[in-house]
Amino acid sequence: MHRKSRALLASFVITAAATGLAGNATAQDTYTIGLPGIPPVFVNTQAYVAEQQGLFKKHGVNVTLRPFDSGAAAARAVASGNIQLSMSPSPLVVTMVSNNPDAGLAMIYGYEKPDWLIGSLDPGITKCEDVKGKPVGVDSLGGARSIALNVMLRQCNLKAEETQQVPLSANVLTAMISGQIPVGVLHIDDVPIIERESKKKVIPIVDINDVQKINHYLALVTSKKMIAEKRADLVKIVAAYIEAERFMRDPKNIDAVAKAAAPTSRSEPDAKWAIEQYVKMEFWPREHGLKKENVDSIIATQKKVGNIKGDPVPYAGVVDLSVYEEAVKLVK
Repeated sequence: MHRKSRALLASFVITAAATGLAGNATAQDTYTIGLPGIPPVFVNTQAYVAEQQGLFKKHGVNVTLRPFDSGAAAARAVASGNIQLSMSPSPLVVTMVSNNPDAGLAMIYGYEKPDWLIGSLDPGITKCEDVKGKPVGVDSLGGARSIALNVMLRQCNLKAEETQQVPLSANVLTAMISGQIPVGVLHIDDVPIIERESKKKVIPIVDINDVQKINHYLALVTSKKMIAEKRADLVKIVAAYIEAERFMRDPKNIDAVAKAAAPTSRSEPDAKWAIEQYVKMEFWPREHGLKKENVDSIIATQKKVGNIKGDPVPYAGVVDLSVYEEAVKLVK
């Protein structure tokens, strides 16, 4: 009788322990990172490397990578609480926070070196002034390409609204190759693909770095509420990004990185070419990528072009470096 009772008690303890373990496992939060572009643009390779190399799991966080039509849409999803983080254009983020302080967004990791250019396949459209009134491929109205277009057109005192912006998510190069549009806002890795498939030379009209020397492109964005409530997990996510960048920078890993880039729709040869170009320009940041002079520059630009209606947000109001600083300690 006692033996049977002890057996039943042991069974109960084991079952309770198993149930508790299962409860802990299922209770672990899942964090969704919104990625710009369908298919995702090439900058997102870093997130896919972190996923495929098991770096999120290594740090004990569950992460889902979810493509959005644009980084702007992803940032709005963070602001509304639908997702936890996004890769979004930093000019848009500073504008959102300036115009609506209740948006409660903060940039915790950034990309300082944009690679935008306005490219044309039409020999009749070769100068900045020629773009006026023409269809121009962008990601979305108010998205990263649209914002970049507005900045680049300052070279000839035009605004994006003076063109016919065509929202195409990440498919601007496809539309140019098929002849649907003559001009697009492009990444540098779009150019060789367009030229190869269209059998035409892309005419570079404006390079964003010729218009704005100190600039900022993109940021990993979350809410200030998330930083307050889930700081430890955000630190782990940024740690995975840091380790992914280090992995990508090592030339011996280029095959693995090119394979990880498959969701961006780049072939492995095209991906390898792009990886080499982007690593050379430190497109994926070796540090936090949120230097004050760069962020202040885009704040001033967004105010100048009229996107910020009142007083612009200060650097400290939109950047939180503490998560990155803790992540560096974790990966060291």
